[in-house]
Amino acid sequence: MIGWPEALGIATGGAVIAGALGYAGLRRKGLDRWLIPHLLSRGSKRKPIPGEPIDLFLAVCDHYEPQRGGASHDKAKARVQQWVDEYPKLFDRFRDSEGKPPQHSFFYPADEYHPELVDMVGSLCRRGYGEVEIHLHHDNDTADNLRNTLLDFKTTLHQRHGLLSKDRETGEVVYGFIHGNWCLDNSRRDGRHCGVNNELDILRETGCYADFTLPSSPSETQTRKVNSIYWAVDDPLRPKSHNTGVDLGTAPKPPNSLLMIQGPLLIDWKQRKFGIIPKVENSCLQKNQPPDKNRTECWLNASVSVVTKPNWLFAKLHTHGVYEPNQDVLLGEPMVRFHETLQERADRNPLFRFHYVTAREMANIALAAESGVDVPISAARSLRYSPIG
Repeated sequence: MIGWPEALGIATGGAVIAGALGYAGLRRKGLDRWLIPHLLSRGSKRKPIPGEPIDLFLAVCDHYEPQRGGASHDKAKARVQQWVDEYPKLFDRFRDSEGKPPQHSFFYPADEYHPELVDMVGSLCRRGYGEVEIHLHHDNDTADNLRNTLLDFKTTLHQRHGLLSKDRETGEVVYGFIHGNWCLDNSRRDGRHCGVNNELDILRETGCYADFTLPSSPSETQTRKVNSIYWAVDDPLRPKSHNTGVDLGTAPKPPNSLLMIQGPLLIDWKQRKFGIIPKVENSCLQKNQPPDKNRTECWLNASVSVVTKPNWLFAKLHTHGVYEPNQDVLLGEPMVRFHETLQERADRNPLFRFHYVTAREMANIALAAESGVDVPISAARSLRYSPIG
């Protein structure tokens, strides 16, 4: 239950934002969809246990689109080559609290598939810097076509390129998913960029172990539920079934549910336009949103966690990394400095530990937290889903 201090803070915060922007401003910034649930959730979240170590799990989930903007094959190849060449040079010297280098999850679009480019990305992953998952843009689609598209691409990535993961329990090839244009489960009001109301079921049935699309603010596709790792059950007759769900660790997994892993989404009161209107922290890494100390604090304050392990905090970040302005951040000084600040913080504070994880590892660690079993983080990384090969 929310106490009076929390309730007063929620009312005050909401009044400040609403007064500054008005309802039209709230809608324009997409705040009308999630602001109140976010403010209310602050008082109900279980806080980390004081005096015990904080473990921050960082996953950069990239909508990796080499052909972004209609790029030619030569330009797309040059973009990917920059990642293959520069990523190890820039980041191999960094290590997390377990001795692992920074990890990058490349969600490659099925609709932009080119075998040479996938092989290039796969070579970087095989050197220990990340993993490939599935991304998809589609429009006016059907359930049957979506199912075939996902199964075909999963098979191609697995059989032709030796990528993706396997379910330890079933042996099935599995994948993580990000929806192009944020429109998971037909979540735009006009039905564009999807068209399939039972998309969550199709994802689950084709081997998706978790969805990493959210947050999507300020898009209208943003859910009411924020800062959560949860099970969503599809209603095949309605869109946006992931608008609600059961938080991991609070109840048994509902039948036929899909795991949803959201990134932090909150109000950043330290950054204010005109000294009044706070900025929105939506987990995006791009040219005008580089990572820094203040954003790290926001990600920690979002407290994306599993109730059974409140000191394990999850920061699922997203980017469109194969785009020249963003590459200046992702493959440049801002990201280098970010890794330096993480190490500096860990050196100063023995109760702060940070872990570079892939999307797959983040899902495994969340499931390990739900189980309540005291398993080392190194083992939790592949608890249920393990890399192929």
